[in-house]
Amino acid sequence: MGWGPWRKKDGPVANEPIGPKESLALRLVAERLGGLGGAAWEVAGDRVRGPGRVAVVLGHDHEGSEGHVDLTFVLDTDRPEQTSLPDCVSGFGPTPEAKLERAVRMWATTTGAAVLETLEQRGRHGAHFPAQDPDGFPGRHAIQGGIAGWGAGPEHSSVQRWAADRALLPLIAPALTAAGLPRQGLIGVKLFFGTFHGKDTAEVRVNGRTSEAASAALLNADWPRPPSGGSYARTYAVLVHPS
Repeated sequence: MGWGPWRKKDGPVANEPIGPKESLALRLVAERLGGLGGAAWEVAGDRVRGPGRVAVVLGHDHEGSEGHVDLTFVLDTDRPEQTSLPDCVSGFGPTPEAKLERAVRMWATTTGAAVLETLEQRGRHGAHFPAQDPDGFPGRHAIQGGIAGWGAGPEHSSVQRWAADRALLPLIAPALTAAGLPRQGLIGVKLFFGTFHGKDTAEVRVNGRTSEAASAALLNADWPRPPSGGSYARTYAVLVHPS
């Protein structure tokens, strides 16, 4: 299966009514990105507009939970099909507002940071791995955002600490390469994994679509499995084919 350009029919849903949850999510995105990049980000309808033709578009909430939000980073709104990086994230907390705030914070730390670094190329928001770097993705320049972690119990941060000390992209690169990646366009890769009361979860999404093979490869990695409580980690990388 290949990973072609993100089709318009799979893209953000525009012109839908914006409710209180959606309005809050957009405001939080504008605040977080403004704090990261220093540029002005403003809410406009179903999106947050940034500098130039950059925007973050609110997508259809396919999950419907209080702390879940679908966000697509569009690097050039004149060419959305070629420059869209879709993602989704869920947060937790004591109130719906706290859940949404946590979700946007994790998205900004991981996805937002990686995309801002892709745009700015200043080394402020993410780590760069050239195509030949053994800690990166073979044949692609990789830009990885931060690693967000959360959990419960005495070992709640164990998976995040493990992820911070490991090269994650080489774990999934063989599976994604075998699936076939396009030469043109940006590729966004989300990694989410962890365990809760003995139940393991690992998910790799490529431009918003789950890769079963890469998810299985991540599941088989030797990240810690706390016997009680839970621990999770999330990160995001943008892959660029060298010109």
